[in-house]
Amino acid sequence: MKKIGIDIDGTVTSPSSILPYINNAFNLNVTLEDVKEYDLLHLVDISREQFAEWFKGAEPEIYSGSPLAEGAREVLTEWAKNFELYFISARASHLLDLTAQWFTKNELAYHHIELIGTHNKIATAKKYGVELFLEDKHDNAVSIHEECGIPVLLFDTPYNRDPVPKGVIRVANWQEANDWIQKWI
Repeated sequence: MKKIGIDIDGTVTSPSSILPYINNAFNLNVTLEDVKEYDLLHLVDISREQFAEWFKGAEPEIYSGSPLAEGAREVLTEWAKNFELYFISARASHLLDLTAQWFTKNELAYHHIELIGTHNKIATAKKYGVELFLEDKHDNAVSIHEECGIPVLLFDTPYNRDPVPKGVIRVANWQEANDWIQKWI
């Protein structure tokens, strides 16, 4: 069975999941179209340390309440029959129970969840021998493709529109990802 590596936040969850929490905490009215870079610090008028402290406190609520990306459940349910699904996330490892509960609540199939606490997913992708990766962070997509020599599907968002090399394939949604994978196999 082919192994697929899948990011969680912004890929399986809606890329705008965090925005209601930022809007509420910082009295803003930001939409996904306003987010032109992955680092969200530019949206708020506080230091990186203050933002990190806020995020650490808000993480459990954000991750528990994150809505699924449209079409993700249906596609992942089908994929789980034919592929091994390895969810590899930059979330910190202490959030594993909460993450597994979110998968159960959202009726998502998985074979393994690895929370690595860093955006550098290359070693984990290699460790599990994933043959394809799904990601929303531009530099992750490019580096995973280049270092692992595998195709990476990059879920298109306003914050990841820099050019991509040939092995990074931009997809608009889960149906496009599924269409690409059906041709790939």
